[in-house]
Amino acid sequence: MEKVQGEMEIERWERSEELSDAEKKVIQETWSRVYTNCEDVGVSILIRFFVQFPSAKQYFSQFKHMEDPLEMERTPQLRKHARRVMGAVNTVVENINDSEKVSSVLALVGKAHALKHKVEPVYFKFFTGVMLEVIAEEYANDFTPEVQRAWTKLKSLIYTHVTATYKEAGQGEGGGGKCRLQGKGEAPWNQA
Repeated sequence: MEKVQGEMEIERWERSEELSDAEKKVIQETWSRVYTNCEDVGVSILIRFFVQFPSAKQYFSQFKHMEDPLEMERTPQLRKHARRVMGAVNTVVENINDSEKVSSVLALVGKAHALKHKVEPVYFKFFTGVMLEVIAEEYANDFTPEVQRAWTKLKSLIYTHVTATYKEAGQGEGGGGKCRLQGKGEAPWNQA
């Protein structure tokens, strides 16, 4: 059976490659610099995510109708969520050598988003991609090809673990229904 380009990208995304000890160290070193500015970096990531994927705002009642990124940036709820997101990533990075702890943290994130918030799992794929873009831009001097490869593996690991929880909760890739993405960030694996 032939696969179209988008299906092959999904398959690559959903396979999580093991991180080597050297890659884990590179991630922790890079993250230590990023995390010193965690709130600002987190806000930058969320703002870009909402600009590229405006349909993601539907899950945030406080600013789902806001169009202006500056207005969103000033909301205390966005800053609070940025701190929470960066804290979760920090826990993953701090415990990168303890796969059970990483699985546990990401299972909690997945379960909350699947069952409580009803967020479609594809948004994690988009979010982790945006996270990597922002970090690579803001820390360009640190983001060598080696660092990029390590972070790409971590991005895949996060997505794979979170969506595994969705599957356990009986909510497969589609979450609550067909994902209705809009905007310039629409990915090839989500196009008909």
